[in-house]
Amino acid sequence: MSQTTPSTAYSRDLGDELRRLRETCTNLKGAQVAAQLGWDPSKVSTIEHGKARPSEIDLVQFLTMCGKDIDFFEDFKRRYRYAFDEYIVQLPGNLRTVAMAESAATKIFSYNTLTVPGLLQTARYAECLCRAAGMTVEEQIPALVQARMDRQAILRRHDRPDCVFYIHELALRQRVGDEQVMADQYLQLMFNAHIVRVVPADVIVNSAGILLWEYDKAMPVAYSETDLTQVFVQDRGAIARTRLVFDRLAEVALDEEQSRRKLAEYVNLPREDLDAPGPHLA
Repeated sequence: MSQTTPSTAYSRDLGDELRRLRETCTNLKGAQVAAQLGWDPSKVSTIEHGKARPSEIDLVQFLTMCGKDIDFFEDFKRRYRYAFDEYIVQLPGNLRTVAMAESAATKIFSYNTLTVPGLLQTARYAECLCRAAGMTVEEQIPALVQARMDRQAILRRHDRPDCVFYIHELALRQRVGDEQVMADQYLQLMFNAHIVRVVPADVIVNSAGILLWEYDKAMPVAYSETDLTQVFVQDRGAIARTRLVFDRLAEVALDEEQSRRKLAEYVNLPREDLDAPGPHLA
């Protein structure tokens, strides 16, 4: 019997992976799988939506029907073991869980201190950022950039999530790529100025950067990442603290019109200011 429990970003990701396996390996509908396995008709749906933790026997039966071997089962079982934890840590570069979490969100709150948030980056900015970080081999960069561009489609949907991107002015001042890369990136931010709030350079916020995804029918998810880890959190206390961070940002950030004017300053920054010695403004 599968155990019903609050879903997480990772359980929904792995549930969706089971759905894709069913569709590509069996061509069976969920109800047909349930009938063949002798399950309740709703069981396949709850597992594939990440709303229930399948037992080991459940996984064996499901994956065997999909034609998978014992090695595949052992790997999937290991990953599913942690799927319903309130704190989930993944290796960096695993964008599937991130993409699913943000695409299902009804509200997205983002705070970035050193770089432009991924959902607002231009392709050239993202490419230069990957290259400057030195953590990705050259041949993998185009695929990573394309994945980032593909994720931005959620901002063009008719039912796009409500978003607020808080960007510290330090991120605007940090130069990524050449002058043209930064000029194009500033224009991209100007185009999205209605959802951007600039945090002035002299304001200190006690956070290195964080995301909060909210949903209609699921627990919110807080997310942060470093060069070493991606962390998904659904602990209620941590969510409350994350909301306090965004409450603070709402108090100290420039409003929409002020942010628009601040971005315009960077768009119109004279060339000599860009090329001057010392810390760059872009």
